[in-house]
Amino acid sequence: MIRVTTFKDRRVAVFGLGASGLATVCALEAGGATVAAWDDSEAGRRAAAEAGATLVDLAVADWSDFAALVLAPGVPLTHPEPHWTVAKANAAGIEVIGDIELFFRERAATCASAPVIAITGTNGKSTTTALAAHILSELGADVQMGGNIGRAVLTLEPPAADRIHVLELSSFQIDLAPGASPTVAVLLNITPDHIDRHGTVENYAAVKRRLVEMAQGTAVIGIDDDWCAGIAGDLAKHAGWPAVRRISVEEPVADGIYSLDGTLHERAHGHEHEPPLSLDGIATLRGRHNWQNAAAAVAAVTALPDGDTYRVGLAAALRTFPGLPHRLEIVRRLGPVEFINDSKATNADSTEKALASFPGAIYWIAGGKPKAGGIAMLTPYFPRIAKAYLIGEATEEFAATLGDAVPFERCGTLDVAVDRAAADAIAADGANRVVLLSPACASYDQFKNFEVRGDAFKRLVADLVAERGGP
Repeated sequence: MIRVTTFKDRRVAVFGLGASGLATVCALEAGGATVAAWDDSEAGRRAAAEAGATLVDLAVADWSDFAALVLAPGVPLTHPEPHWTVAKANAAGIEVIGDIELFFRERAATCASAPVIAITGTNGKSTTTALAAHILSELGADVQMGGNIGRAVLTLEPPAADRIHVLELSSFQIDLAPGASPTVAVLLNITPDHIDRHGTVENYAAVKRRLVEMAQGTAVIGIDDDWCAGIAGDLAKHAGWPAVRRISVEEPVADGIYSLDGTLHERAHGHEHEPPLSLDGIATLRGRHNWQNAAAAVAAVTALPDGDTYRVGLAAALRTFPGLPHRLEIVRRLGPVEFINDSKATNADSTEKALASFPGAIYWIAGGKPKAGGIAMLTPYFPRIAKAYLIGEATEEFAATLGDAVPFERCGTLDVAVDRAAADAIAADGANRVVLLSPACASYDQFKNFEVRGDAFKRLVADLVAERGGP
């Protein structure tokens, strides 16, 4: 745990008592602060009290006594309107921050040179974060990974000169961390997202931009969308701002890393760094979106102050990357059929990445609680789909979109879909057949979350393989 000493002997309000909120309470108290903790949920308050937190009803508290409000990232800061605690903090003239800000303040106070890689973007940040941490760990570094992935940041080991923190940061977390100043900041891409929480795409992009502007050393920026290309160009114009390393899967770059058909090429000042790194055959890094993730992870690792020492062994480290649960996760193989769990694909944009990763013979399980826009954007990938198996509330909407373009079955539930998709895939001819769970939907109609849905898929596949006598 990281002891937060920067609020020693002061009183701090903490609102939102999930995993990160409880970790914040513990870290502040361990550092000498007095904490008033609260949550809108009775269950959250009960769990916090059982964990030893001091509950104070912030609705009737004296806010003039607080030095700051530490807000959970899931609580609205500005849109659609500020949460009532934010309004009270603003009226009292105290700052509103999050646990990521506490981390960076503690780092500044105790070991300002401690290396930190912070990664954001609309898509791919979890894979990039996990891959960067994996590379560093494989190459012998002391690595701590957390933030928006895995563990809450304040549960990690403290910053130290010989310890590297690799953090995934959401736009919500960055919004609450005005002092975030990583050694290396990564901005993968920007597409419209979380507009309900930021008001406009311009506001959303501005939050993402702030992270790379604040980098102490290097900003690694994908340039394959207009928003990020513009940010990279702006940063490069200003002396004294972070050095910019561009990444692309569409075009060569003069300074940075680009991918051509799954091979990573690095250039510095127009000169090629040899040898290139091939991603061919790495199943956990298949697809153009993962080429971008790999380029960003390699660019971030090698941009660290001792980054050149990590070049030896990069190729081997990439090949041992296990991937992320529920994101193009290889579950099992039964003869020529591969079963892939992509339950994390809760919208069409994510499912597009999955469908683009396989050339054809896809037996696609899709559906759940539908998102706005449906699956119309996936039409270019319909020729790759051998058959679709529809589940949940989205069944009729998806059936209408598929029409006569893709054969489909209304399966209703996941167990029926797995059984029928497996039977069809096994009976078909040809190589490289894939049973792909990539729902393009939220899970809430039938499952608590996408993790539970993915775990159910894996159990069903394991049972199926056992029944058929597979390995």
